[in-house]
Amino acid sequence: MNDIWIKPLILACLFGAVMLLADVVIRTIVARRSEGRAINRRLTLIGEGHTRAEALKLLRRDAIELPAGLPPFVVKFAERLGRIIDQAQLKIPTHRLMLALVAGPIAVFLLAVLLVLGAGITVGSGRLLILATFAVTIGAMLPFMVLQAKARRVRKRIEEQFPVALDVFVRGLRAGHPIAAALDLLTVEMPDPMGSQFGMAVDEVTYGAELRDSLAAMAERWDSDDMRMFVVSLSVQSETGGNLAEILENLSTVIRARQSMMLKVRALSSEGRMTAAMLTGLPLLAFSILFVFNPGFYLDVAGDPWFVPGFTTLIILYLAGFYMIRRMVDLKV
Repeated sequence: MNDIWIKPLILACLFGAVMLLADVVIRTIVARRSEGRAINRRLTLIGEGHTRAEALKLLRRDAIELPAGLPPFVVKFAERLGRIIDQAQLKIPTHRLMLALVAGPIAVFLLAVLLVLGAGITVGSGRLLILATFAVTIGAMLPFMVLQAKARRVRKRIEEQFPVALDVFVRGLRAGHPIAAALDLLTVEMPDPMGSQFGMAVDEVTYGAELRDSLAAMAERWDSDDMRMFVVSLSVQSETGGNLAEILENLSTVIRARQSMMLKVRALSSEGRMTAAMLTGLPLLAFSILFVFNPGFYLDVAGDPWFVPGFTTLIILYLAGFYMIRRMVDLKV
């Protein structure tokens, strides 16, 4: 074959291979997304042969056991971290993820020190400070921000699905189903994450827990005022009687109005929230990238006597600004 035709033929084959690979990837993604909309993870586990008890054990995370005598702020941070891990819906066990967030900065710091010593650079207090800051940023702060972002996305889906779940529950009650059967209907009709969360509550009731306690635990996991109002409505109706379907229908209307107001507030505050995200995340990202590709930019000046107090002041100012910006954009409706 003439050499003139070999190169176009190779390019055509490469183009066809890339197109076929892209088609396979797109079809796989679309199939997985359509499957996720049609069925929740709890039903997937049951369909794979797991019992309801095994599915509940896989979906529910163990409570974080903290040693006694820890400072209150450490306990509060650990509880908040455990809640964020639950809301992020990660498959990694909680204790392993917490261990990774603690051991990650230590491993990065030791590796960075070894690389600096291997390059023949002396390690002083200033260089140790900059290496420790880099290790904490790479090993803990950036992964924690990613974890928070994932938790916010899942929580947003929960908030969007909850009024729909109330409507399905109300229709089940009006069709004549008892409360337990109407809740079980949600485990079949609702996609993730709401379907699996109600499925966990129904399974807990099946294995001996009180319905109110299971739903209250679900509300605490997600720190949701809407779910708490739902639990209170069920509790009051069980004690005093009344038309539960009408109560929950009114509650669904109130939640939708509240969400509509929240969307308006978020739209009006979008510029401030974007500014907050840029001012808190961009410095860490820029520092990490610059340190990885040009470590001498920081290490060459780290030996200056004024570097440690100056850099420490910079970290304190960043943390103060981070706290103030978070308080400013933490809007409650």
